[in-house]
Amino acid sequence: MALKGNLSELSMAQLLNLINLARKTGTLMVDENGQQVALQFEEGKLVYAAVDGTGSTLAAALRQSGAITEGKARAIDSRAGSRSEKELGLLLVDGGYVSQREILESMRSYILSSVYPLFACSDGWFEFRSGWSTEEGIITVPIEVEQVITEGIRLREKWERLEEELPDLDISLEFAESPEADLSRVDFSAEEWDVISFVSPRNTLRQIARRHNFSEREIREIVAGLFEAGVVRITQAEEPVAAGGKESPEAQPNLVQRIISRIRGR
Repeated sequence: MALKGNLSELSMAQLLNLINLARKTGTLMVDENGQQVALQFEEGKLVYAAVDGTGSTLAAALRQSGAITEGKARAIDSRAGSRSEKELGLLLVDGGYVSQREILESMRSYILSSVYPLFACSDGWFEFRSGWSTEEGIITVPIEVEQVITEGIRLREKWERLEEELPDLDISLEFAESPEADLSRVDFSAEEWDVISFVSPRNTLRQIARRHNFSEREIREIVAGLFEAGVVRITQAEEPVAAGGKESPEAQPNLVQRIISRIRGR
């Protein structure tokens, strides 16, 4: 089966459905804005993913899931050498760094996080290469493509709604003062705390996203979660302080303390 073209002509859902129905084995290469994603299939099932610039896929997967720290991920990359992912995984398990279950769950999560963003792509080149051409020793996790398509379409619709609800990233946030704010949700993620710590009329969402290297989709998702918790609201952006002014572009410490005090005072 020769599949090659642009995602503007064939959507990701349609492309995956074709591969699934034909029970194909091979590699789907997708290039969007210079970033290449390689998705491996075996008899129609998605089993592996690799994104350029990540170094060891295993290290990237474990880092993304939180199973290891950024420092340990870099150490794994530097020590991997000629070892295969399976050999490296065995060393990590034997050394007590991670469990076999953590490796498989991290790899599954990494595969899915690599493919889901592609559902939002409306322009990008793809090519499916039949046959199993990947190097030996990779860690594969079989995933039913029907489930991937269903969740991918749901996420795409969610992202489209967020873009409609929050089209302008050149706005600022402030902490909500409403007594109805739902502070029962206090288990903020690290990404949410990154945004909370910069909540200020002087910081636009675009500036916060750039500082923390969030994509437009990611900053919208994070802010939507904070809106849902009733923690923040949109406010009028202030003019940046002139050079030599006393204010810092970062959120003032008392802003973070305000939300911490509110949570502790529940």
